[in-house]
Amino acid sequence: MQNKTPIFSKTNNAAFFRTLNKRVNTYFKENNLKKTGNWRLHLKTIIMFSLFLAPYFFLIAMDMPFWVYLLLSIVIGIGMAGVGMNVMHDGNHGSYSTKNWVNKIMGSSIYILAGNVYNWQVQHNVLHHTYTNIHGHDEDLDAGKIIRFTEKAKWHKFHKFQHYYSIFLYGLLTFNWAITTDFLQMKRYLKRQLSYGAFKKPAFQWTTLIITKAIYFSVWLVIPMILGIVWWKVLIGFIAMHYTAGLILSVVFQLAHVVEDTTNPEPNEEGEMEHTWAAHQLFTTANFAPKNWLVNYFTGGLNHQIEHHIFPNISHIHYKKISKIVKETAHEFNLPYYEFKTTRQAIYSHFKHLKELGRKPQFT
Repeated sequence: MQNKTPIFSKTNNAAFFRTLNKRVNTYFKENNLKKTGNWRLHLKTIIMFSLFLAPYFFLIAMDMPFWVYLLLSIVIGIGMAGVGMNVMHDGNHGSYSTKNWVNKIMGSSIYILAGNVYNWQVQHNVLHHTYTNIHGHDEDLDAGKIIRFTEKAKWHKFHKFQHYYSIFLYGLLTFNWAITTDFLQMKRYLKRQLSYGAFKKPAFQWTTLIITKAIYFSVWLVIPMILGIVWWKVLIGFIAMHYTAGLILSVVFQLAHVVEDTTNPEPNEEGEMEHTWAAHQLFTTANFAPKNWLVNYFTGGLNHQIEHHIFPNISHIHYKKISKIVKETAHEFNLPYYEFKTTRQAIYSHFKHLKELGRKPQFT
């Protein structure tokens, strides 16, 4: 990671966000709406948690054929991704409710998704949302050596095949959260004294991590075995659950930022960025399938990633409505507004982009 913190312009396209923010605020005021979630989000929370947890109770309460066990494990993975995108995400952005304690409870659902609140808030809220698509600062672009997400990343010969093998690695996202990522991130973030909000003592963070991990593995591995489910079936179900959730979450994340049109702006020698922070989000982010009801519902509005990045404290249930305002204002200021009409188009663009990044640099 680079040490010099990028500084966004205060003047270039500054009028864009002032105008946009005023128009969005007017929309909420005129329609007498709160920017946080409402009954629709509360109902969705019940649905997503039911999809996530109901199959688990069936698995531990009933003896069933292996194929049914495996199928239900996959359903749990789908529910796991649903809870993450719809409930945990809004909670940790403080947009689920006007009540802070409700946001904390919903945000803490990440603990039963194999993650950690502190790590997620630093990586996502602080690093990703602030330095979107900036190599060396946005850790979402850092896949180690195995996948090359930007032209600044070191090229290796095996990257020529990354548009083929990457999809198989995407499924390991949440599995890595559970096993290694949280421990490595916490060590790194605490050393840098990064935080989203007040910085809590390292001892508190490490204790929370260890206790929540112990509870997590007890729920998903130990309890099923104690109740009589054979160990290999539990292990295979655990892997299937995680692989399903990881694949869904990874693909949704990549379609928003690692596609052909989005860019990876770099600061100049003084560490200054060309655009203001809000305009920067338009150059580095893309929407997909904006009119697809199912995609919008299940992904927690993350297919409206542009709106989310500019207004992370607004609940995703409002993104579809305010997207028209954002799009019109961007065009008015001659700024880009990238979107794919379908998920299929976005997926094609992502893997085509990976193929280009996988070529030997001097030939790109």
